[in-house]
Amino acid sequence: MKGSNDMSSKQNIPQRERDGVIQPLQAGLPPCEGIHHVQVGRKWELEALVKDIGRVKEGGAACRLVAGPFGSGKSFLLHLTKTLALKEGLVVVQADITTSRRLFSSKGEARALYSELVKNAAIKSKPGGGALQTVIEKWISQIHHEVRTGGGSEDEVKLRIQQDLKSLQEHAGGYSFAQVLGKYYESYMTGNEPQMAAALRWLRAEYSTKTEAKKELGVNQIISDENFYESLKLLAAFCVKAGYKGLFVILDEMVVLSHRIANGAMRQANFDVLLTILNDCLQGNAKNLGFLFAGTDDFIQDTRRGLYSYEALRSRLAPNTFASEGLVDFSGPVIWLKPLCPEDLFVLLQRIRHVHAYGDLGKYLVPDEAIAAVLHKASQTLGAEFFKTPREVVRSFIGLLNLLEQNPGKQWQDLVAQIPILASAPTDQGDPGTTTGGTANRGLAGAANDLTTL
Repeated sequence: MKGSNDMSSKQNIPQRERDGVIQPLQAGLPPCEGIHHVQVGRKWELEALVKDIGRVKEGGAACRLVAGPFGSGKSFLLHLTKTLALKEGLVVVQADITTSRRLFSSKGEARALYSELVKNAAIKSKPGGGALQTVIEKWISQIHHEVRTGGGSEDEVKLRIQQDLKSLQEHAGGYSFAQVLGKYYESYMTGNEPQMAAALRWLRAEYSTKTEAKKELGVNQIISDENFYESLKLLAAFCVKAGYKGLFVILDEMVVLSHRIANGAMRQANFDVLLTILNDCLQGNAKNLGFLFAGTDDFIQDTRRGLYSYEALRSRLAPNTFASEGLVDFSGPVIWLKPLCPEDLFVLLQRIRHVHAYGDLGKYLVPDEAIAAVLHKASQTLGAEFFKTPREVVRSFIGLLNLLEQNPGKQWQDLVAQIPILASAPTDQGDPGTTTGGTANRGLAGAANDLTTL
């Protein structure tokens, strides 16, 4: 196989960007930046998600579920979708579902999920999160600039602010939300930092009692378990007021809801929230709001604990019965991640080699023959799992490159022959979806410390 034609001979990938791709991949994680360097395949899946982003931009709603085995590239696809959504001017909030952060609860877990989402709020200029304050101050500055450049007075600025807040009050739960934004505006104009901090704390759902919020802000309500979803719809409406195209919500590790919650009634209550979101988005009851959920196949297909155990969800998520014998349909609510083809995996490792070499062909540590050998070894060792979960193959290949970089006298042929490539597996502890760090999962990447002395 030949190398990709778009590989430049110039050293055009900076150290920071290169490390930002290589280090997460070696740890079994998707990179947060520079992800475009290693994106291959998933053409139809990405096109479907791009349409979702466009629908949100145009004032509509979208809800999509991505399902695939551990290590199949779900998190990678989520990060790529986030990057695309940010480029299109959306605010993106993202979090992992855990036993202490879920869609429904009566003990603060739904509030904790909302708080985590808002804490991770990202915009194009702040992709790493923590963008809520920037969004609010952009809203204030934008109105101030429009009014003042048009010859308006400070009183007219205040009137425009009040008009925006009044329109938010029309939403369910919007009165307190608008009150708090009004408090932030007043504090911003007078330089009252403690009051601004209190308003941000309320908007991040960090008040656990109404009494505390009443004392510090004079409002009677808080963002709580009971209004989790309504608060997201309010936040989406405010993002549009602030000049953004809408809100895109990304939730990973959804399998926690189906397989880590022992109580059947609590599972169903969480599924009820998901059903409400799905219905709202499909029926057009939500505006400028998109959802992307990700989990394993079992999260959806398990008829005892998964979404298919709930008839209302099963009927809505059922695949197109005509999509068989090679036919695909990405218009439904579920994207089933198919295994990457051998050609895609080959190109993926080529691109990783290119990034590892800082984009300089002269610094390539292995030829294409080495990539073919690694894939052949992985295919022999992993069998069908090789195509389903490329994560461990990627980790092993990066381990090989690191060893060759640190041990110039070694030959890639010897290393590929010596070290096994073993399948990834979910951990026994923590949230599903990560790989174990034990000897059963080490591969080339895990054995690096053993071989650096050779």
